[in-house]
Amino acid sequence: MSAEPAPSAARPSVLGLIPARGGSKGFPGKNVAPLAGRPLIAHTVRAALASRRLGDVVVSTDSEAIADACRAAGAAVPWLRPADLAGDTTRMQDVALHALATHPRGDRFDYLLLLQPTAPLRTPEDIDAAIDLAARHDADSVTSFTPIETHHPYYMYRFEPEAPGRPARVTPFVNYEPGLPRQAFPKCVYRNGAIYLVRRTWLLAHRAFVAPGGIPYLMPPERSANIDTPEDLALAEFLLARRGGAAP
Repeated sequence: MSAEPAPSAARPSVLGLIPARGGSKGFPGKNVAPLAGRPLIAHTVRAALASRRLGDVVVSTDSEAIADACRAAGAAVPWLRPADLAGDTTRMQDVALHALATHPRGDRFDYLLLLQPTAPLRTPEDIDAAIDLAARHDADSVTSFTPIETHHPYYMYRFEPEAPGRPARVTPFVNYEPGLPRQAFPKCVYRNGAIYLVRRTWLLAHRAFVAPGGIPYLMPPERSANIDTPEDLALAEFLLARRGGAAP
């Protein structure tokens, strides 16, 4: 781990936390699946280590294989996460609170930055910009979002499958003026999972990553891929190749 953080109003001290459990069932081995010649999680490790704003970067995992991949990428894995924090229903808030309690200087950080390895296309510049945004506005949280174009909520319908005596049916989630052109739709964004920056004291008090009135940090679609399936991984591979190779 790096040198002891020096808290400052202008330059808040931030603990970067990369969580990765070994028991993914929908996509076994996801966190170490190869992406552009490196394990998936290594892309997040490298972006975090290249940040100029993070005071420390640690990985929280229950898996020795994931820990080895992270150490090979240069990350610190100072502890293995206990099994009761590595289940299918484990809340990420509890993982973050465990990291703060276990880190020898956990109470010295102003913010915790959760960096999920399933968002491998964020850059060091995204990390630094989010931290600068929090410092500039003294924000309780900064969360990354991506503008929605083709999957706007106005196109969303609630689906009810076929049941005895009636066919399947759909009802709109949002009622709006029929025929309204897409250009007149309200601007919408979705939470892309790349950056969850939260003030440590707010996280401790509320056990959540997104504060009311928290500030959005916008990222373009080409840096917002989130890996849940092998198909998502293939898309990320394409996006990395188009941008000129592996993430930092």
